[in-house]
Amino acid sequence: MPESLLVGTWPVPWAIVAFVVAGILTVAGSLRLVAFGDALADRTGWGEALFGAVFFGLVTSLSGVVMTAVTAAGAAPQLAYSNAVGGIAAQTTAVAVADLFYRRVNLEHASASLSNLLFGCLLMALLALALLATYTPAGTLFGLHPVSAIMVGCYLGGVMIAHSCDVTPYWQAVDTNETRRDLPASHGSLDARPLPGLWLWFAAVGLVVAAGGWATALAAQSLVEATGLRAGFVGGVLMGLVNALPETITAVAAVRRGAVTLAIAAILGGNCLDALNLVVGDAFYRQGSVFHAAGNDELFVTTAALLMTTVLLGGLLARQVGGWGRLGFEGTLLLGGYLAVVAVLVT
Repeated sequence: MPESLLVGTWPVPWAIVAFVVAGILTVAGSLRLVAFGDALADRTGWGEALFGAVFFGLVTSLSGVVMTAVTAAGAAPQLAYSNAVGGIAAQTTAVAVADLFYRRVNLEHASASLSNLLFGCLLMALLALALLATYTPAGTLFGLHPVSAIMVGCYLGGVMIAHSCDVTPYWQAVDTNETRRDLPASHGSLDARPLPGLWLWFAAVGLVVAAGGWATALAAQSLVEATGLRAGFVGGVLMGLVNALPETITAVAAVRRGAVTLAIAAILGGNCLDALNLVVGDAFYRQGSVFHAAGNDELFVTTAALLMTTVLLGGLLARQVGGWGRLGFEGTLLLGGYLAVVAVLVT
């Protein structure tokens, strides 16, 4: 492939092919991640909720991290920003998609856990900080907006709180006949593999997903420059959907394996790390702060992601057994809300 295709603007046909190939790589990698992640969660003793939110969330967010870094370094801060928050909105909607594959009961009823609730609260805090940053005076310190450091500290503190509460919980969801507790299970041939080998395969698949993110980022920049499409639409919808593929596929695959806690944890944990993608964008954007580069589209999607996270937390707390159609109230609202966000960005 010519060097210009590796670093420059791609023709529109190349950009479309890159989107498709990146999506295929992401789907294939995500399916393998579930098996490795489920086995590691049991063998390390971390459990599905915490392992899913931290390690699973990290690996499934690699493609989004690469997208944000590449677009920010390429002087496309609005594309970088909208990719991060657009991925959160799309990934939150993935809860409703995964719920469609869990036929027993509403997914949020079966997977309620303290860790998932705490990571939902952490995500709301990170999104609120991102919004607050846009109203602060412009300026950076060592190339970063001060809120970037606060967001990193908030995330690390949130993980520590979630871990301590998981070890000595003072609150827990009431068990019902449909509650699916996180208990160690058999993982077939993966149980016989050495633990370091499992970690190596887990990381290797993550790198494949990250490669898909690199291709998507360059394809998105090319589409914006060649077609005149708004960065908010390309980043918030097109890149956001590719960004959300790992969490969506892994959530559906985890549900089909019966690992319902892992499904929700992967989405919430991935969303928290996608919020930190704004810090990545802030670090790679050298013309100022990525927070102050956000336009109306980017702030709109950020607010929508905050609202959708609130709806998901409400569903985890209410634990509705049934609901509207085959979904709980939150699943219906998430699907409808995301479609409304897309409609606004298209117009």
